[in-house]
Amino acid sequence: MIMIARSGTPLWIRLARIAFGVLAIVALVWIPVRNLDVASFSATNYFSYFTIESNILGVIVLLIGGLRDPRSHGWQLVRGAVTLYLVITGIVYAVLLANIDVMLQDDWVNTVLHRLMPIVLLVDWLLVSGRLTSSARLIGLWLIYPIAYGVYTLVRGPIVDWYPYPFLDPRGQGYLSLSLGLVVLVVVFALLAVAVASIDGLLGGWIGLSRNQVGKHAKSDNTSSAP
Repeated sequence: MIMIARSGTPLWIRLARIAFGVLAIVALVWIPVRNLDVASFSATNYFSYFTIESNILGVIVLLIGGLRDPRSHGWQLVRGAVTLYLVITGIVYAVLLANIDVMLQDDWVNTVLHRLMPIVLLVDWLLVSGRLTSSARLIGLWLIYPIAYGVYTLVRGPIVDWYPYPFLDPRGQGYLSLSLGLVVLVVVFALLAVAVASIDGLLGGWIGLSRNQVGKHAKSDNTSSAP
């Protein structure tokens, strides 16, 4: 029986992390399992989607956060980074990929990985502060993975003659247009990183402030009623 270690994060948040993590695992394995006998299905291509990779990271963060709830600075950096990657996944899908086949034909899988998980990680980030301060160094660290993913895709693409997303495919648009598009994306990702770092624990802070105020009023009432 798995025991949940005690920590400062409320139990209901930790249980929700575990539940959503398990749901995402089911969604992630559904497509490969369903396509085991399909000759055209490529597991390597499947795991080369940013959506799949970011959701795998999201599952890891949710399960570790739910079961162990580490509070170290390094872990909060990871939490914030993965939150950013899922936010990127949700926004890019909504803006650029909503009507494009990205190998997630099952509607419920598509909903879980492209819509639900970005919201879950973002809400968790809003509720539980990572105590991070936005800085150029932090933003740079968070952007390493998206940039490395882009490099990986552009290097692998010509080798296997396959690209996961149209905006990363130079065959139809040429490398000049591709490069300009990627510069715009990096700028957008940087702005999203600043936003994610800035809203760290925002909702949890408001809730905590309200509780503190209630506590102060209760203490004041008790003091005034004392003989």
